[in-house]
Amino acid sequence: MEQRSQWGTRAGFIMAAVGSAIGLGNIWRFPAVAYQNGGGAFFIPYLFALLTAGIPILIMEFTMGHKYRGSAPLTFRRMNRKTEFIGWWGVLVSFVISTYYSVIIAWAISYTFFSFKLSWGKDTEAFLYNDYLHLGTPGHFGGLVPQVVIPLIIVWAIVLGILSKGVKKGIEAANRIFIPLLVFIFILIVIRAITLPGASDGLQAFFAPDFSKILDSKVWVAAYGQIFFSLSIAFAIMITYSSYLPKKSDITNNAFITGFGNSSFELLAGIGVFSVLGFLAQQQGVPVDKVVSDGVGLAFVVFPQIINQFPALPQLFGVLFFVSLVLAGLTSLMSITETYVAGLVDKFNISRIRAVLFGGGLSAIISLLYATKGGLFFLDNVDYFINQFGVAVLGLVEVILVAWILRKLGMFKNHANEISDIRVRWWWTFSLVVITPVVLGYMMYDLLKNNLLKKFPTETGNYGGYSDGFILSSGWSIAIGVLVVAIILSFMQWKHNRELTAPDLDEEEEV
Repeated sequence: MEQRSQWGTRAGFIMAAVGSAIGLGNIWRFPAVAYQNGGGAFFIPYLFALLTAGIPILIMEFTMGHKYRGSAPLTFRRMNRKTEFIGWWGVLVSFVISTYYSVIIAWAISYTFFSFKLSWGKDTEAFLYNDYLHLGTPGHFGGLVPQVVIPLIIVWAIVLGILSKGVKKGIEAANRIFIPLLVFIFILIVIRAITLPGASDGLQAFFAPDFSKILDSKVWVAAYGQIFFSLSIAFAIMITYSSYLPKKSDITNNAFITGFGNSSFELLAGIGVFSVLGFLAQQQGVPVDKVVSDGVGLAFVVFPQIINQFPALPQLFGVLFFVSLVLAGLTSLMSITETYVAGLVDKFNISRIRAVLFGGGLSAIISLLYATKGGLFFLDNVDYFINQFGVAVLGLVEVILVAWILRKLGMFKNHANEISDIRVRWWWTFSLVVITPVVLGYMMYDLLKNNLLKKFPTETGNYGGYSDGFILSSGWSIAIGVLVVAIILSFMQWKHNRELTAPDLDEEEEV
């Protein structure tokens, strides 16, 4: 049997897994979600979701990758030949996400340089949409925006260059630099943020518990949604990464470290973000709730406003903040891209370099569509539909398949317990058999109800107020298309003599 690439050290794998989990959403999504769903009280359902969905699914996916020793398509094929398409489904979801995620990192690179001279001026919103993105209209690409294209090329050059060097010398080596640097920079940001005037008001708003909201089912769904989307589970990443683990790997402990490491960074991000929001609120003479934002608006409109009003060294704070976005984005983009690089290598028996050039190169070319004048609208729509109806549905299908249909949880539990210090018991099985499917099922019901019945509070009733045609062409078609292509790929022949049954780890270790 051919030898599979392996991580050099356990710390290397953990840094890569944590780096995949820590992304842009930790910084610009979690603080607002927590604030809007009970503040300090939100941490109760959040922790419950982490222990009953996040870490259990991490353990399951780490075990799958470690046991079956393959990319997501090969892992699902070895588990049951009829389920290969689910592996490709996850790979293609990752592929779509990589095409636009790279563009957001490119924006962060641009804003890092803008920070030196505070080039965004006083009207940061007009600068972003008019001066930088040259925003057009929904459904029309318009021409390419050079100041987005150039950093986008840099992003792909960095990521593909790292991936071409392999798992140990590429991904692991890069994460050993990026993750400590990211944590160090963000700690500096938080230290500066909490010393700002008004920071205490922001922290009070963030941590003040509203226990009445705990009785609201939507708050619990929000907690599970945050855990689910922030841990990089259910779209091939953790299966791929764990397939590079050596025989003796503490799967359960690794999952706990990854899960709590990601959550710790989210808490750190919440402290930093709401400290500076408290400062902004004081400067503007308004309550904190009037300046709370998330997503693109928080990072590229609100934060530049805050930086403009810094009492000292605003340029330095701007550079640190946007460099942190770049680092968080790069570690996630590497893991996302690795899923389809590994899938191409396994399925079509091509070299890693060719897989990087073909898979990564194709993603880079497609990403140029989001670097056009209408790119932001396509990015917004594709991101919504691929996450809600790609990642979430895929996660539901994956859990039901493993827990209910193939009934593999008992075997996976034994495999994990044989090599782990922390033994999984009834809570793990109950979480995956009952809690996670129920919560994800409710999420899907609510999403389909809102989207199919047009229940968004917009003029069109659609997400973002977009037209039916735009929703269909760049929303539903993408979400459904990845599943169709996944099924087609699963019917294609494997291009080599790779053993398609589960490997013997003892034999593999001797190679």
